[in-house]
Amino acid sequence: MAHETAVRPTVLVVDDEEGVADAYALQVQESYETRVAYGGREALEAMDESVDAVLLDRRMPDLHGDDVLARIREEGYDCAVIMTTAVDPDLDILAMDFDDYLCKPVGRDTLLETLDRHVETEGSHDPRLEEFFTVVSKREVLEAELPRGRLADHEEYQRLERRAEELGGELAAEMDDFDEVVETFREVNRTPE
Repeated sequence: MAHETAVRPTVLVVDDEEGVADAYALQVQESYETRVAYGGREALEAMDESVDAVLLDRRMPDLHGDDVLARIREEGYDCAVIMTTAVDPDLDILAMDFDDYLCKPVGRDTLLETLDRHVETEGSHDPRLEEFFTVVSKREVLEAELPRGRLADHEEYQRLERRAEELGGELAAEMDDFDEVVETFREVNRTPE
């Protein structure tokens, strides 16, 4: 009888700094199949249906990470996209369709915890849970980086807060372990380590 080899999820690591891209790939390769792209154009060439998650740098000279993210979504790839960037987040991230946002430098534990959370939830849970994680990620990153007064007056941010509360209420009513799931999610350090 032949032994079936478990297929590990595939992560595409994208960063124009080769050392950073290679370091991230090394840090996650024990748990994930890894591909590395050293720029936005190379990332789009490396994308296919087998990619489960993308660790995506935002500031790249050949094709900006925001444009890579937009193309990944436009082309319909069903994968988690985690921004890994030194670009300080601003209110522009509210309109971006990423799953999580990590500020560089990002340590191994944070990379793995974030990937585990998003790859585990992709397609295996209520889609509202993944939306909840995305909304809370944006909210927490913005709260850590911007003055509270600037956020309080921003209509899109207020909409984000209301959506987080709405989803949180629905999920808490339906999931016995919701508080534990949220606590695990919040343990991820999204600000520079």
